[in-house]
Amino acid sequence: MSSTPLFTTPPPPPPPINRTTVSSTTNAAAASFPPSPDKLALLLDNSNSVHRVLQIHAALLRHGLHQHPILNFKLQRSYSSLGRLDLSLALFNRTLNPNIFFYTSIINAHALHGLSQEALFIYTGMLFEGVQPNEFTFSSILKCCSLEHGKVLHSQVIKLGFDSDLYVKTGLVDLYARGGDVGSARLVFERMPEKSLVSLTTMLTCYAKHGELEEARLLFDGMVKKDVVCWNVMIDGYAQHGMPNEALGLFRRMLAAAKARPNEITVLAVLSACGQLGALESGRWLHSFIESNDIQVNVRVATALIDTYSKCGSLEDARLVFDRIRDKDVVAWNSMIIGYALHGLSRDALELFHEMCRTGLSPTDITFIGVLSACGHAGLVEEGWEFFNAMTDEYGIEPKIEHYGCVVNLLGRAGRLEEAYDLVKNMKIESDPILWGALLGACTLHGNLDLGEEIAEFLVGHNLANSGTYILLSNMYAKKGNWEGVARIRTLMKDSGVKKEPGCSSIEVNNRVHEFLAGDLRHPKSKEIYMMLEEMNDWLKAHGYAPQTDIVLHDIGDVQKEQSLEVHSEKLALAYGLISTQPGTPIKVVKNLRVCPDCHAASKLISKITGRKIVMRDRNRFHHFVDGSCSCGDYW
Repeated sequence: MSSTPLFTTPPPPPPPINRTTVSSTTNAAAASFPPSPDKLALLLDNSNSVHRVLQIHAALLRHGLHQHPILNFKLQRSYSSLGRLDLSLALFNRTLNPNIFFYTSIINAHALHGLSQEALFIYTGMLFEGVQPNEFTFSSILKCCSLEHGKVLHSQVIKLGFDSDLYVKTGLVDLYARGGDVGSARLVFERMPEKSLVSLTTMLTCYAKHGELEEARLLFDGMVKKDVVCWNVMIDGYAQHGMPNEALGLFRRMLAAAKARPNEITVLAVLSACGQLGALESGRWLHSFIESNDIQVNVRVATALIDTYSKCGSLEDARLVFDRIRDKDVVAWNSMIIGYALHGLSRDALELFHEMCRTGLSPTDITFIGVLSACGHAGLVEEGWEFFNAMTDEYGIEPKIEHYGCVVNLLGRAGRLEEAYDLVKNMKIESDPILWGALLGACTLHGNLDLGEEIAEFLVGHNLANSGTYILLSNMYAKKGNWEGVARIRTLMKDSGVKKEPGCSSIEVNNRVHEFLAGDLRHPKSKEIYMMLEEMNDWLKAHGYAPQTDIVLHDIGDVQKEQSLEVHSEKLALAYGLISTQPGTPIKVVKNLRVCPDCHAASKLISKITGRKIVMRDRNRFHHFVDGSCSCGDYW
């Protein structure tokens, strides 16, 4: 049987595919089937922008997944981690019956943003709703609360049985450390059955911050594992509490250990130590270390370098660093202005101030400390008053005690003692012993014993006197030959337990800082130093120099006074510099007190005799001695 075709004509071709229609249909189908919660959770975890999180949030709302516990939790956490705490909190407030994980997350977010009151408010609301905190809740809330509130939380920690948790106990140590209660911090720390690196570092920070450096060093040395944070805390503790030698020594040990690599925080602390010591060679070495170890010289590091170079006597290096900063902030300008003021280059400081203002930056209270100091070092009384008045009139900055101190020093050095006294008595803020000390020092400088006695009696009567008050008053009596008055003041000092700060001078040679007290015999090269002292005395006498024995404020003979002047700490440091450095190279000396007039005069003459520049930094300023003259113009 033969088969017959059903169609005698060819079939028509299939219609063309409409890809737009297919795409729309596919998207519609996809829209009707939402992504799985696991996929959405992964998308939230990998989101790095608020815009992306908002898109995912919209998808959750569209598909009715906004109350999904895991997705809601991750959504809140994503908003807060990207800086949108407002959206995170709004989402939390719309969450039905939030559990402890939601509460802990939102409390932690507020704590990280420093919003302690808001965090405590949420915590209180959580307790009111009957949700019990866990160890993570306490760890979060303890980060930001005050000591007063923290003590209440500590009692809850004990009540709920979390006082043995490592993270909670570390939080409690940090709480008491921030509140200045070192004893309680130590007690909690010592009762910890095990101590992590974090808890050890927290206690170390507590000791270092509050000046208990012996305890800090014992803890530090006993740590088996030390990361860069531990080293930084200990080094910075030394630098911040006036122990720069120890800071530099520990930094060298850190480099030798080679287990923790120094970072920006490390070099900032070490630069501070170099500046305190006036250790220029060490500062330059550290600058080279920074550049060769890929530590970014940002504005913060550059400003620290400017400060260090200025304090170490090299304004040239400071200005080079300053000029290389691309986007200078006001802190960088302040540092350079203060550097010029410290070296007595007052006009340069004032010109830099005006240049900064022309850039559009507004001066701060620190800027005016530098400007007023510059006026004080040059005796620019009228300009100083103009700047002081401009603080409030033009810039809306209320003067602080430091600004008043600068003006009192400016007026006092210019001999306008009554004007300075009136300013102190009529200040809008309460004066302090340092301010009165500046005025008392001016009375000593100009020999105004009557006003000096009046001020000193006021300070003693109001329990504002410190060691400087007694010393200045004793010096005034001694200058007038009133040895009975001197004896009375010294008896008063002894009865009050007040001790005079000894004069100390230091000099850096070959990256080592050598310190000297008056009449010091402790140095290994004492014999050579005193031989150089004799040679220096011969030079001075040959050039007609007469020791200023009138400044020796002791009831002794002239010969003994001369011998006393010969062994001042400044001269010992200078003698060591002469025997330890190459001829023609500058000698840099740092003095912790005001340089004495005899050492100042002797340094001028020695600079001329030896043909060497002598740079001396005292408590107030720098003195650059060159060819028989000083940069201060004998006005200091």
